[in-house]
Amino acid sequence: MYEGIYNRYTKRLFDVLISGVALCVLWPLYVIIALVIIVEDGFPVFYCAERGGYKEKPFKICKFRSMVKNADKIGGGTTALNDNRITKVGNVLRKTKLDEIPQLGQVFLGKMSLVGPRPELLKYVNKYEGNEKKILQVRPGITDYSSIEFINLDEIVGTENADEMYEKHVLKKKNELRVKYAESVSLQTDLYILYRTIVAVFKKAFNFLIKKEHR
Repeated sequence: MYEGIYNRYTKRLFDVLISGVALCVLWPLYVIIALVIIVEDGFPVFYCAERGGYKEKPFKICKFRSMVKNADKIGGGTTALNDNRITKVGNVLRKTKLDEIPQLGQVFLGKMSLVGPRPELLKYVNKYEGNEKKILQVRPGITDYSSIEFINLDEIVGTENADEMYEKHVLKKKNELRVKYAESVSLQTDLYILYRTIVAVFKKAFNFLIKKEHR
């Protein structure tokens, strides 16, 4: 439960240790990805945007930029299937989830957690009511139940009217899964979600690479 000792104290220690080790190991990969992005589409390397945060304090989530510059001004907040705003490098980063790894730094700094409700656009967060308010009592995370359920979100929203499809068919279910996490947060839950996430990401990346080989 979000009011328990684990969520308030122990979880933070767990986040700092894991993210700290991961940052030390992965920094060469950060440099390589940054250089590849710069070569294809120049600066900026990172994409940062406001999301709903812990204790209702908005924060800027950070990812490796996978779309063209000013993509948020060209299209909506939901990425459609085969979205033409996605760069070639960005497509690989998204399919392998490597675009998300800059968030390890935000975990280390306390803005996010390894596991927690995926941070949502402010226009949706501002409409939270009832049980949905519980979502903001847990640090937003890199992964949660909804990340696993909707790992292929672009395929679900399709090629047209992605924002509308998201609002009609995804948002409510995502919030239910976010609330589920907030109500059951524990070490056991976090380890289970991390395991499920690793399996899902490897499966997604493997399927992408296999399909790419057969083109």
